[in-house]
Amino acid sequence: MTHQSASHVVREFLESPLTRPALLLWRRKQFLSREGHGFYFGLFDSFEAARAWLPKNPEFGQDALATEYVDVRTKKVFAYDYPVMWWLEHAMRGGATRVLDIGGSVGVHYYAYRRYIDMPAALRWHIVEVPTMISIGRKLAADTGASALDFTEDLQQAVTEEAADIWISAGAIHYFEDATPGLLLKNCRARPRHVLLNKLPLYKGESFITAQNIGEGAFAPMHVYNRGRFIRDIEAMGYSLRDEWPVHERSLYLPGHPERSFPSFTGLYFSDRSVKGPSEQS
Repeated sequence: MTHQSASHVVREFLESPLTRPALLLWRRKQFLSREGHGFYFGLFDSFEAARAWLPKNPEFGQDALATEYVDVRTKKVFAYDYPVMWWLEHAMRGGATRVLDIGGSVGVHYYAYRRYIDMPAALRWHIVEVPTMISIGRKLAADTGASALDFTEDLQQAVTEEAADIWISAGAIHYFEDATPGLLLKNCRARPRHVLLNKLPLYKGESFITAQNIGEGAFAPMHVYNRGRFIRDIEAMGYSLRDEWPVHERSLYLPGHPERSFPSFTGLYFSDRSVKGPSEQS
């Protein structure tokens, strides 16, 4: 028996009706501890209900998380970044110069990706983030001369007032309470030609809200989306799904709800139907 199959057998036993109450007590305690970084727990009717249950905490508004982003993620790309960089460079070669990066931290994607792809001289990279990240991101941009970067904490204003060629959200959109891409695209002033979404919690079941231990004593509510509905809502706005890739570095196990657990997250690239693919360009 392989390690993976053995783990599956153990999990099935723990999720049985006889042992599930003890499992949930143990996993709840583990989730709320500092050792529970990256774990998920609970089903909630709303973000408000999740926050009422969770300990009071700053969520993503903390310096410790920003330090990791500055020291590590601005300087390194991961396996799941390569499809994003491929399509981002394709869009920029097609004339795109304005990026809206939803949940882009201190500018991690801009700093990491520019080591590998040519970015246009006229590039404007607009980041939506929480105030703590914005403060650190602005200082980093000033210190490094990254004049292409700009920051705001108002997502709705950025969507309705800023015209962008590319929207990116990598592992962030599901932490926004009312920010599903389909809804944002309905409300935006000028729809982007390219939409790049990475590290998405998509699966075949019904959408739900859970909570995640995001580290350093902080927790955040988050959406988990029904895959088919998520994609259809974007396609209904005039987009075509051009690429999809698994993100094996992310998985979700929800104690007490094995039917809502899944082995990998997802990356998606959409473009306006008028955009030509690489094989169509001369």
